[in-house]
Amino acid sequence: MTGVFDPEELSRCISCGFCLPACPTYAATGDEASSPRGRINLMRALETGRLDADDPTLLEQSSACLGCRACEPVCRAGVPYGSLLEQWRDHQWRGKHRPPPARLLTIVASLPPVVRAMGWGRFVLPAGRSSPDKTTRPTTPRTPKPPTQPAPSAPPAGTGASLMLGCFERAMFPRVSRAARTLLPGLKVPDNQGCCGALHAHNGESTKGRALARRLGERLPGRIVTTSGGCAAHLADVIGRDRVAELSEVVDASALPERRVAGRRVRVTLQDSCHLRNGLGVWREPREVLSAVADFVETPGAGDCCGAAGTYSLLRPIESRRILDRKLDAIEASGADVVVAVNPGCLRQLRTGLRRRKSRVRAVHLAEFLTAPNGGARTP
Repeated sequence: MTGVFDPEELSRCISCGFCLPACPTYAATGDEASSPRGRINLMRALETGRLDADDPTLLEQSSACLGCRACEPVCRAGVPYGSLLEQWRDHQWRGKHRPPPARLLTIVASLPPVVRAMGWGRFVLPAGRSSPDKTTRPTTPRTPKPPTQPAPSAPPAGTGASLMLGCFERAMFPRVSRAARTLLPGLKVPDNQGCCGALHAHNGESTKGRALARRLGERLPGRIVTTSGGCAAHLADVIGRDRVAELSEVVDASALPERRVAGRRVRVTLQDSCHLRNGLGVWREPREVLSAVADFVETPGAGDCCGAAGTYSLLRPIESRRILDRKLDAIEASGADVVVAVNPGCLRQLRTGLRRRKSRVRAVHLAEFLTAPNGGARTP
């Protein structure tokens, strides 16, 4: 035994095959090795020494997996596949086997001054709001199973809750944080935030990823509100579900006006965040929020991965684009004016694809949709 994996977690898989229809890479290839069951068998071969870390199939499949965790809600044995994948990449992606883009991004996100600099001058509070608090450390077709811990019950819009500013979201989508602060003006926005570690945990540095999450939990007082589904799932796993809420869980949509365009309610659809849906069990909430202010349209496959998958779109762009193209076909066929994302990686992926197609459908973050009078839809 090599000691790569948690033996109890690895032993849970009974090879029943319920995961096969849920896996996007198995659906695309029909290859058993590209399924959760097949990959777990490869993990067992690595653990027992039948295959070494340089085996070509191990190298390929550790990278080919999207890490979307769609297999978890349908697993009758409760296999924590996401945890096993992190352990696999911790071992597999060492030294020369670490993908260069993943190495570069995790190095950048490991440096708090760099993370803060990425959003310098771009995170501007809405007019009339107070400046960020300089708080220091305080002493779809498939129905996912519910989260293991209950979601926060009270809207954390008042004193004591904090808004987490995502690492790359600060630079790429600064309007998202501004919109979230508009929706929940009572949120604190401490300026000494760093990375939550989700990027590291999913790219071969899970120990560091958990350490970063704990550090962020110490720096942000009270309950932490996030605008990133992936960050929410990772943070909740490390510092506790009771301390983490995704935006859709805490916004009171009943107090918001309708989103309208051309004299009618905006038609809106949703692209789920894989980790938010499959890892944290949050998928009804954003649909309920959107339905309260617009005409919600459910797109077939909305719970399936869009192909962004953290660094996947950078590491495997061809496969990522194939996955995205099928999703964009469904979104455009839905007749929606807007597709809403609840994760910055998904938002970047959708915007890039829709712009490439010169589509009339706009991709916006949930926070932006709820603060724009027309939800970000194109006007005729």
